Formats: sequence, structure tokens, C-alpha cells
Amino acid sequence: MPVALVYNGISHTVMMTTPQDLEDFALGFSLAEGIIDKTSDIYGIDVEETCNGVEVQIELATRCFVRLKDLRRTMTGRTGCGICGSEQLEQVTKKLPKLDRTFSFDLNKLDQCLTILHDAQVLGKQTGSTHAAGFFSLEGELLAIREDVGRHVALDKLLGWHAKNNQPLGFVLVTSRASYEMVQKAATCGIEMLIAISAGTDLAVRMAEESNLTLIGFAREGRATVYTGKERLTY
Repeated sequence: MPVALVYNGISHTVMMTTPQDLEDFALGFSLAEGIIDKTSDIYGIDVEETCNGVEVQIELATRCFVRLKDLRRTMTGRTGCGICGSEQLEQVTKKLPKLDRTFSFDLNKLDQCLTILHDAQVLGKQTGSTHAAGFFSLEGELLAIREDVGRHVALDKLLGWHAKNNQPLGFVLVTSRASYEMVQKAATCGIEMLIAISAGTDLAVRMAEESNLTLIGFAREGRATVYTGKERLTY
């Protein structure tokens, strides 16, 4: 259904999303898009049903709202590559932070993580048409899962959960390819490792390398392609 993100009374974007975990979506999207710098920049979030969809009313710090007006993008219905709707090419790729290396992960635990994430996809099993993003501890425990028809939105929802829970240490596993935008969102929110069950795009790999993010694709039972950041991995 259409979900409008409304900042300080002004609609910023309308996204076609699955209508669960919308507060997490609003927070994660705001962080990943650089609209806010920290969770305290949002003073309140209200989810309001309308006759045509849902409005998520977000009360934003004045400093961030001024910045938002300079970064306005029109992204109605974005479920594709993520570039559609950007008004300037400069908005497509943002300067990303250099991530610290704060952990190592035993890649032998990946198979159990894939099984756990598959089993936890309640909405996916009901519909067969959603993506999932899961956050795992370094021990391979699933701490949170978010599902949505769009892979970007599933990740935004998970990043919102991650921020609300004081950014626990771990990594993200997604049931999709790793696009440039998913790398950008993860790195912006301090995620050090992103694992996808499908491929990473060329731009995603380059962005991951530049931001010191560990990017893994083609994650299947007994195999994985490590694109960048192998220093975080043990075997």
C-alpha cells in the first residue's frame, strides 16, 4: 500500500510498502538517507491511516528539516534500482563513512544463519512475494527480521530497529541482490557487514571497498562470494 513519509507537515516521499513496522521504516529511512544524524533528531512518529493509504507523520529537528529541504528527492513508488527519482546525479552516490573493523565472523556459521532466516520469514511463506532483512549476532543468533515487498524497505525497517536498540554488534543478511543503495544504507548506519543471497552489483562492490564494508554475495549452503572486507572473516 502507499505509505507517505511526512516531515514537519510536508510530504517528502510516497513508497509502495508492506504496512508493518512503519515506525521502524520511518526511522531507518531517515537515517539511511541522511535526513537525520541520530535517533534523537526525531521528536515523534505518528502512523495515521487515510482512505488512500498511510501517512507517517515525523516531527523533525529544525536543523535536519532545513537540510532536508535542500536534499529533496522525488521517489514516488520506488521499488527498483533506487536511482529513479533523483533530481541530480550527485544525489545518487553519497560520501560514505570509513567503517572501523570491530569484529570478526566465522564464515562457517553462515549456513545456519541462512536456514534461520528462511524459517523466520512468516510473511514470505504466506505470500511468496516479499524480501527479508535479518540482523544476526556474531554467534549466528537472529536478533531481528523485517519483511517487505521491496528489498530497500525491508532493509530500512531493519536499520530502524537497529538504531532503536542501541546498534548491537552484528551483521545484516538480505534475501536479494546487494545493490549500490543497500551498501550505501548499511554503511551510513554503521553496519560493517552485508551478506546477500544474490549478486552484488559492480557499483555496490566499489562502494563497499571505499567504505571498508565487508560485502558477501551468492550466499548459499556451503558457498559464498566474498567481494570485499575479508579481514573480518575467519574460516
